Amino acid sequence: MFDNKTILITGGTGSIGEDLVLKLLSDYSPNVIRILSRDDTKQYYLSKKLKNYRKKLRFFIGDIRDKERLNRAIKDVDIVFHLAALKHVVACEYNPFEAIKTNIIGLQNLIEISIDYNIEKFVYTSTDKAASPSNTMGVTKLLGEKLVTAANFYKGKAKTIFYSVRFGNVLGSRGSLIPLIRDQIKNNIPITLTHIEMTRYIMSINRAIELILKTLEIAQGGEVFVLKMDVVKIIDLIKVLIENFAKKYNKKEEKIQIKEIGMFAGEKLYEELFSIEESMRTYEIENMYIILPQLTEVSGKINNLLYPSINKFDSSKSFNSKDGPFLTKKEIKDFLIKNKII
Repeated sequence: MFDNKTILITGGTGSIGEDLVLKLLSDYSPNVIRILSRDDTKQYYLSKKLKNYRKKLRFFIGDIRDKERLNRAIKDVDIVFHLAALKHVVACEYNPFEAIKTNIIGLQNLIEISIDYNIEKFVYTSTDKAASPSNTMGVTKLLGEKLVTAANFYKGKAKTIFYSVRFGNVLGSRGSLIPLIRDQIKNNIPITLTHIEMTRYIMSINRAIELILKTLEIAQGGEVFVLKMDVVKIIDLIKVLIENFAKKYNKKEEKIQIKEIGMFAGEKLYEELFSIEESMRTYEIENMYIILPQLTEVSGKINNLLYPSINKFDSSKSFNSKDGPFLTKKEIKDFLIKNKII
C-alpha cells in the first residue's frame, strides 16, 4: 500500500503524526515522507529522533493557510494524511477567526491542491467533538468533514479518494489530560476537575494509527470512520493517575486534593460518536463504525460489500459517553500500562 509512495503528513510533528511517521518508516517501504508543520523546533527534534531514516524524510516549514506553500509541498505526492489543526477547545472558543482560517480555509486549500495534483488518497483526521458540536472547534471539524465528503463530488475527473476518521480523546498525546495531572501532583498543586460527571471516549495513539491504516484499505470516498472506543469517567481516570504519580513522586495520596472548578468555555459534559441523524446511515464492522455520506451523489457510488462483515448500526443503541459502559479503575490502569502511558 505504501511501497515506493510519496506521502505528505501535515501536522506530522504532533503526537499522532510523529508515531505515524515512525510506523510508516519501520513497517513499510515508502519512497519519501514529507512532514509539513509550522514548528521548526519540533521538526529539529523529530529529525534527530529519526536520524536513521534521514534519506526517506523531508521536513517542510509551512502553514496550510499558505496555498502557495502547499502547492510546492504536495507535488508528486501519492497519499495525504491531514493532521494539522487547531485542536484545543478553549483556544478555538476564544480565537474563532483563527480556527476558521486553519481548520476550514487551510483544509480547503489542501483539498483543492490535492485535486489539482490528482493524488490517490486523502485522509482527514477529525474528532468526536464534530458529532452534535457545541463548540467552535467541533463546528470547524464537522464542516471539515463535510468539505472532505463533498470533495468526492467536487473533484470532477480526479481519482482522489477523500474521507475522514474521527478520534476520541487520545490519551498519552501532548495535549491530553495526563501531562497536566502529572505536573499538578509533582508540584503539589490541587488537581483541577471541571465537572464530577464528565465522561469521555478514549483511545491510545497506537489505536489511532491502526484506525488510519485500516481505513486506507477499505475507504471508497466520502465516509467518516469512527473507532469503537472505551468510555471512562474522568474522575476515575484522575484517581488512577493519583495512585500512580503519588508513588512515582513520593507523595501521600490522601493529601492530594481534587478541586472542581467548573466547565471551560465550549467544553461538553459528554461526547457522542455520531449525531442522531448520522446514526441512521451508520454501519459497523468489527472494530469501527462507518458513517456513509449524506450526499446521494457520493453515497450512491459506495459498495457496502467491499467492507468486511458489515452490519447496519442499531440506532436504538447508545452512542453517548454518558451511558457507558465505563471502564473500572483497574481496567483504566491496565489500559494506561498496556499502552505505555504510565
